[in-house]
Amino acid sequence: MEAVITSICRTTIAIILLLSVAYLFGKQIGTHKNYFTFALSITLGSFTANMGFDLHLKFIPLLLSFFTLILFYFILATLSFKSVRLRKWFAGKPTIIIENGILLETNMKKHKYTLDNLTQQLRELGIFNIGEVSYALLEVNGKLSVLKKEEYQGVNKKDLAIIASQKINFPIEIITNGKLLVENFTQKYTISWIELELKKRNLLVNEINYAVISTNGQLYIDLFNDPVNSTSN
Repeated sequence: MEAVITSICRTTIAIILLLSVAYLFGKQIGTHKNYFTFALSITLGSFTANMGFDLHLKFIPLLLSFFTLILFYFILATLSFKSVRLRKWFAGKPTIIIENGILLETNMKKHKYTLDNLTQQLRELGIFNIGEVSYALLEVNGKLSVLKKEEYQGVNKKDLAIIASQKINFPIEIITNGKLLVENFTQKYTISWIELELKKRNLLVNEINYAVISTNGQLYIDLFNDPVNSTSN
């Protein structure tokens, strides 16, 4: 019975402490906007669980460790607010995935970010044509931020009327990692057709990282050797 009461008391105190921290720092910690807040939120959860359920661990040392962690976070948050360099070190920085409409494979490989990840996140943002994207940044929290090319930014009623009258098709991926996706070719878009299109551009299949036919029928091609600097983190 004593163990039950002790567990209830410890759990109650742990929850109150966690709610207090959430009230003070919840907007920073709960969003997982950077590496530090992500690690902190996991550690706080572990501390709270051990305070409430692991009766083999002494409560006071756990409580002191909990407050030490909060104090550590407060000090670092204050210092980061004043120092840009420290803030970048703790918070991390976004990675450029698309620059000037060109895919940066070096950056994608560095972060194990695949073409499937990219196209999925673009679709979640309502973008089915990768050719519409001017810049795309992979944020520290894993979300994708996109700037469309100027001609695709916003529409008016006239534009909506034109779009409504057009037939929209799903994008067709035809080349990935220098290989033809034979199963995706259709009667309209055949292997002979893509060979002709590549010949016009003086390109070979093994030179192409990604090629897709967009919803409006335009061919988007990204090469392995990008003509822009792709060394950004």
